[in-house]
Amino acid sequence: MLSSIIFYSLDKAIRQYRKLAQANIDRAGIAITIDQWLVLRVIQENDDLTQSDIGDRVFKDQASVARIIRLLLDQRLLTAEPLPHDGRRTRLRVSLLGQQTLDAVQPVVLQNRSIALEGLSEADIRLVRDLLERIYQNCLPPA
Repeated sequence: MLSSIIFYSLDKAIRQYRKLAQANIDRAGIAITIDQWLVLRVIQENDDLTQSDIGDRVFKDQASVARIIRLLLDQRLLTAEPLPHDGRRTRLRVSLLGQQTLDAVQPVVLQNRSIALEGLSEADIRLVRDLLERIYQNCLPPA
């Protein structure tokens, strides 16, 4: 039975959380998707990453990341500055409008997390994080 498979349960929980999170962002009237928010946050935290690096951090393929970045640029949430030493690359930066959007989303994000983690203690959360990290490490290719 699928419900007895831990990875099915993980995927089910993640998908339900994403539905909740997106619905609450939409209800707040903020025009951004979860994936766009993730990419914007990664760029805010590290403005010198390649698209491939961004994809690795948000668990998306390069084509999806390119599409999301194009949308964020079109919505003026990001700016792209050519790198002086490499004309083929640009440095992505969160624009003022992008920062305002991130600021507007932050209370919704915190509320979503609070809802999702209701009834879990700090020890529970630490244990889940540790167990998920162990699963992640187990799945890495051998050195």
